[in-house]
Amino acid sequence: MIDSTFWVMISFFVFIGLLVYFKIPQKIKISLEESINNIKKQLDEADKLKEDAKNILTEREKLISNSKDEVKQMIKKASDEAEKNIIKTNKDFHNIMETRKKNAEEKIKQLKNQALKDIKNASVKIAIESVEKLIKNSLDKSKLDKIYSSSIEETKLALKKKSS
Repeated sequence: MIDSTFWVMISFFVFIGLLVYFKIPQKIKISLEESINNIKKQLDEADKLKEDAKNILTEREKLISNSKDEVKQMIKKASDEAEKNIIKTNKDFHNIMETRKKNAEEKIKQLKNQALKDIKNASVKIAIESVEKLIKNSLDKSKLDKIYSSSIEETKLALKKKSS
C-alpha cells in the first residue's frame, strides 16, 4: 500500500529532479555569485570613494591651514601699515604745528615791531606838538631853549627805554 508519505517522497524527488534538469541550482549559484561580485565592486568603489574623500579632506585642511596663515600675514601687514600711517600722520601733524607756531611767532614779532614804530611816531608827534605849543606860548628865548633841550632829552630817553 502506497501511502501519502510515499507520494510526498516521490514528489520531492521529482521536484529535485526538475530543479537539477533545469539547472536551477547552477542558476541560483550564478545569481548569488553575481550578487557577491556586485557587492564586492560596490565595496571596492566605496573604499575608493573613501580614499578620495580622505585625500580631498587632507587637501582642504591644507588649504584651510594656508588660508589661516595668509590671514595672519595679511593682518600683520595691515597692522604694520596702520602703524606706519599713524607715525607718518603724527609727524605731519607735528610739522604743521611747528610751521604754524613759527608763523605765529613771526606775526607776533611783526606786530611788536609795528607797535614800536607806532609808539615812536606817536612820541615824536607829541613832542613836536609840545614844542610848538611852547614856542607859541613862550616869549623868552632862553626859556624856550631850556624847555626844548629838556623835551628832546626826555624824548630820547623815552625812545631808548622803548627800544630796549
